[in-house]
Amino acid sequence: MNKGRFIIIVLDSFGVGAMDDVFEVRPSDIGSNTLLHLIEYPKEKHWDNLLSLGLMNILNLEIGDYFKKSKKAIFGKSDLVHFGADSYFGHQEIIGTRPKKPLFQKLSEFINDLESDLNKKGFNVERVKKNNLELLKVNNSIFIGDNMETDLGQAINVVGALDYCGFGMIEEVGHIVRKHVKVPRVIAFGGSDVTIERIAENIITKDGFIGIDAPKSGVYNKNYHVIHIGYGVDKTEQLPVKIGNKGIINHLYGKAENIIYSPNGTKFPCVDTNDTFDGLIKDLKEYDNGFFMVNIQETDLAGHAMNPEKYIDVLNIVDIRIREVIDILNDDDILVIMADHGNDPTIGHSRHTRECVPLLIFNKKNEKLVDIGHRKTMADVGQTAAEYFGVKLNNGESFLKYIDNL
Repeated sequence: MNKGRFIIIVLDSFGVGAMDDVFEVRPSDIGSNTLLHLIEYPKEKHWDNLLSLGLMNILNLEIGDYFKKSKKAIFGKSDLVHFGADSYFGHQEIIGTRPKKPLFQKLSEFINDLESDLNKKGFNVERVKKNNLELLKVNNSIFIGDNMETDLGQAINVVGALDYCGFGMIEEVGHIVRKHVKVPRVIAFGGSDVTIERIAENIITKDGFIGIDAPKSGVYNKNYHVIHIGYGVDKTEQLPVKIGNKGIINHLYGKAENIIYSPNGTKFPCVDTNDTFDGLIKDLKEYDNGFFMVNIQETDLAGHAMNPEKYIDVLNIVDIRIREVIDILNDDDILVIMADHGNDPTIGHSRHTRECVPLLIFNKKNEKLVDIGHRKTMADVGQTAAEYFGVKLNNGESFLKYIDNL
């Protein structure tokens, strides 16, 4: 068993090309390639460190004088096993779960029972109608509606004006909703400096679904708080619990903190990319062993906003901060930079895209080019971390041998 640090940095939505099955399961994602289309977008990029880690080796091409393959890197890519392209499912897959195909539901299917339950628990509930569809307003500060940013029917959102209700109430309502639905996620969130009127102005409908356009509502802009309440995930079979039982400390940052269960260690909730890296780097300077998992969420937010310029700005920051992380690492440490799915901001829709994800692996001892291949599941990353710490998961195939044989 290794005694060093295993670090996973998930660049949320940073896909490297549509999976082969999109022609059958997600025709809207045909032609998606988040990485390639960002490279082609006319805005200055500073990705020296990502390129040195093998970014272009994954695409197996070179573009111009800057986007060249690395001559010394450990790289590969992975398919998604989970259905669709989802952050919650993606992270559960990474840490060892084989996610079940989700059940799709509309708010309208359970709105009556949910309204009755909320009323019984003392909440003031109103129905708000648009285009002959209805969502629920709770205590004049929270809306319950379909998630309009991911695959329709895959999540229910509980969106609150944080200054008027507090996060505790948003979370309480989220858990009540969870009891009534079998969708993969109930996402309960809110932000400051937002009124219920502004949230209401951003009610949208599509194909029989009704919800809030969360980016336009402003809830992400200040003091953002969120919890993802999952369905049907066995936490005891996941990496953080397995290694936690052996006394290994888990450290979770950004969105990873609220979508992954951890029995011990530190949690650092935030959205801002620099803040997230600040939390990671602070702990890396303090702890010389343990498991560290980071989610960089602003890439995903830029994808949802269909804003390639913002996406590139975030990656420019990421590249600088990754160098700071690498400079701290010891010979025994392993760093994996990857994604959980794609979110191509140029594809013509604002949803996640079903793309392969990059695998960029750094270990100080490496002096050669190592291709770990096209992996079948992102659980290979979790299994690699499990082997590193001397445990075993039920899913995934470890690629630790490629690193141990350097």
